[in-house]
Amino acid sequence: MASHSEVRDTSPKLRRKSNPRFSNIHIKSRNIERSKFYEDLVEEMRRKMCCHKSRESLFSSSSGFLNYRGILNWAVVVLILTHAHMVLENLITYGLLVDPVQIIAFALSDPNTWPGSYLIIAVGSALVLAIHTIIFMKLYSYHEVNRWLREEWAPLGLKSAIKHPGISSCASDPGNIAGGNPQQLVTFPDNLTVKDLYYFLFAPTLCYQMNFPRSSKIRIRFLLRRLLEMIFLIHLFIGLIQQWVLPVTRNTMQPFVEMSLTMMIHQLLLIAIPNHFMWLIFFHGFFHSTLNFIAELMRFGDRRFYRDWWNSETLTYFWSNSNIVLHKWYMRHIYRPLIEKGYSKWEGQASVFVLSALYHEYLIAAPLRMFRMWLFIEMMLQE
Repeated sequence: MASHSEVRDTSPKLRRKSNPRFSNIHIKSRNIERSKFYEDLVEEMRRKMCCHKSRESLFSSSSGFLNYRGILNWAVVVLILTHAHMVLENLITYGLLVDPVQIIAFALSDPNTWPGSYLIIAVGSALVLAIHTIIFMKLYSYHEVNRWLREEWAPLGLKSAIKHPGISSCASDPGNIAGGNPQQLVTFPDNLTVKDLYYFLFAPTLCYQMNFPRSSKIRIRFLLRRLLEMIFLIHLFIGLIQQWVLPVTRNTMQPFVEMSLTMMIHQLLLIAIPNHFMWLIFFHGFFHSTLNFIAELMRFGDRRFYRDWWNSETLTYFWSNSNIVLHKWYMRHIYRPLIEKGYSKWEGQASVFVLSALYHEYLIAAPLRMFRMWLFIEMMLQE
């Protein structure tokens, strides 16, 4: 009977160790482990000994660094603190001036002249001019689209008309069918009805098409939120005028009379801040709250009234994305027809800018009877 030592010596483990092939693999494995150990050691020494390498500063354009989000957040914090200081300074200097009753008293003061009523008439005149201009642009679009349909759709048929740039894919898009029901699809000339015309006149768009995109139902909560936003922003707008704009405007008159350049710049910068706030309030109140309220009430599906103008890198991008409703009309009825007639893109853009500048000057100058052309020249210089 073999001894215990003999059994151990003849075990499979010892037989594998005596195998040359196994020995080579074992040696290679140890060499790899040793090489990895030395590499890690060298890397650790390099980190300890070498702390410099060739690279650019982050603010250099050649560095390729683009993440400035933290600086933007810091700027927002500074902006909030600065404006909070100015608001407190305004309250300390003038006290609380917001008073809704004061507006009514101002409008009814001095029955012989009623200066407040003149202001109301001037604002009302601008509103009337804006409404009449909107109706004109809507009717022009209604006429042009139906002319396209009559001259190009009717002779060629439905399939050929779908390819027209003015009405491209409108009829074939399921989102343009009221309630998603294909049976409610309207074709030319069945769209020439009083109901269709009045829907377009009240819809929050300037560009006509058959089969507008429609939502399935009216969301009451969404409607109420937009209504509350409109009421709140109107009061906030009036409060800013009473608390900030009027006091600064009164103090601005004296530096302009004395022609003190430093004080003129100071007062203009003071009035610029509430002006920006009022512009933002107007933008949100009109382009988001009011137009969405009308769209929801009429189940109008296209709610893209603006794009990300706050990310604008050029003035062209700003003007084309801050008011999509007006920009879409200019592109469809002014720019593209000029391009189709052989004019250059620059000439088409210049025509749009001139027409837009004249329109804004008309809305301001005509009610106030002040044809100074300042706004027109300012918009033209931005081209």
